[in-house]
Amino acid sequence: MRPIKIVTDSCSDLCKELRDKHGIEYVKMNTVHNEKETPASLDWEYFSAKELYDLMRNGERITTTQVPAAEFTEKFTKLTDEGFDVIYISCSGALSGSVNTGKIVAKDIMAKNPEAKIACIDPLMACIGEGMIAVKAAELAEDGKSFDEVVAYIEENKLRMNQFCTVNTLDYLKRAGRVKASSAFFGNLFGVKPVIISDAKGQNTAIKKVKGRLASMDEIVNLLNDAMQGEEDRRVFVGHADCPQEEVDYLANKVKEVIKDAEVTVGYIGPVIGASVGPGAVVVYGWGKKVELEG
Repeated sequence: MRPIKIVTDSCSDLCKELRDKHGIEYVKMNTVHNEKETPASLDWEYFSAKELYDLMRNGERITTTQVPAAEFTEKFTKLTDEGFDVIYISCSGALSGSVNTGKIVAKDIMAKNPEAKIACIDPLMACIGEGMIAVKAAELAEDGKSFDEVVAYIEENKLRMNQFCTVNTLDYLKRAGRVKASSAFFGNLFGVKPVIISDAKGQNTAIKKVKGRLASMDEIVNLLNDAMQGEEDRRVFVGHADCPQEEVDYLANKVKEVIKDAEVTVGYIGPVIGASVGPGAVVVYGWGKKVELEG
């Protein structure tokens, strides 16, 4: 049985520590500012989080691209030539065309190399939730599961990854086309903060509105706690888009207070997702009940 290599992308917001621990690699999307494309590094190699979010605060438009076909070709060819079977966990196909490009490249490589084995999975999730699914795939491979077993498990369980997010404004998501049009009205009321999930189709859908910043943080934690009832995996990831440290601490402490035995990791929302949600966004992720809502 050939070893398995898990690959994800710039949307996963997976920190270097976890990537190194599990041998996870990633393919890069690009950010675009003033028509200049810059690779979207998960390690903020080309600009800092503060620089990105300050540009947005100052009204600058940041857009993103999907993973270029050449990036997939280089990564998949290298890994299969090294003897790995490859499982690519993409950004949600509802938000990016990367998974489809990956499938086209994978098909071409496998046609040329009969020994190559590549699966491209749409996790119906982005940001740190996508990264958590990639980590789960890597852990299954480390436990000796076969290529087909890992793929089957992820496909069967990917909707058990729960996302609850709140943003200061829906303007960034609307501008980027990353939230359903029917959700737009949630962000137009003064002081009202929308609560956003990744639904069963992988779309960002606003499910309710909450008055006040801290109240919206409380709400996303309570919703995640409900979703995680009975879940053995107690890992919770907290992401933020350059929020004040006191807000980050408040949210992390609220998770520890509300969610029993939570193992909390805090990190930045990276450049690709950050360009869509805008400064001030916060999000929590955890394994739990299957997401059923199709917004």
